[in-house]
Amino acid sequence: MGTRVVGYVRVSSREQVDEGVSLAAQRAKLQAYALAMDLELVGIEEDAGLSAKTLSGRVGLGRALARLEAGGADGILVAKLDRLTRSVRDLGDLVDRYFSSKWSLLSVSDSIDTRTAGGRLVLNVLTSVAQWEREATAERTRDALSHLKSEGVLIGGEPLGVRRTGEIDRDGRRVVVEDELEMAAVRRMLHLRSGGSSLRSIARALRDEGHPTKRGGSWAAATVGRVLARAQATA
Repeated sequence: MGTRVVGYVRVSSREQVDEGVSLAAQRAKLQAYALAMDLELVGIEEDAGLSAKTLSGRVGLGRALARLEAGGADGILVAKLDRLTRSVRDLGDLVDRYFSSKWSLLSVSDSIDTRTAGGRLVLNVLTSVAQWEREATAERTRDALSHLKSEGVLIGGEPLGVRRTGEIDRDGRRVVVEDELEMAAVRRMLHLRSGGSSLRSIARALRDEGHPTKRGGSWAAATVGRVLARAQATA
């Protein structure tokens, strides 16, 4: 027989009902491909109901990789590359550790076979494109958030002193207004701090005076520090 490969199949719970993604469908693809390409399929490991966002907790993948290290297989066979991982970083780590030279990676749907120069080229191109896409998306998101902040749009959670209402503005965003009760606490913090009070003593004063926190908890020095930092940055 030819190259010994261990198959690996995976589904997340959401994907188990999707056509062509089920464990049975993946197994059938691997068996047919191994037969057609003269591969010795020494076994198939699986992970059911696990996401591809991380390698953590995937016992089946761990067993497949252990087979390589123990000399029980020459490569890993998957129905599609995203069955292995959807993380660019994890894919790069796997390639560097396992598939750059010593062992092979074969993907049925992606036409990847790292036993050949062409297969290695395809894998490198896919990895590079995925990395570029991830970085470009991060840049677009960062630029968009920066623009929104410059327009005064509230991003993320509500800081002490303001709250979102049920009203919608002309841009489709919820209207943000000052919360007078919370602003009283912010003004009290600023006043005490300007007088030289420590964060700990300010927190104690707020508790004693009955100023509510954002989420109903107890005032702490760290919380006071964060509120003051934001208030001073936006002043």
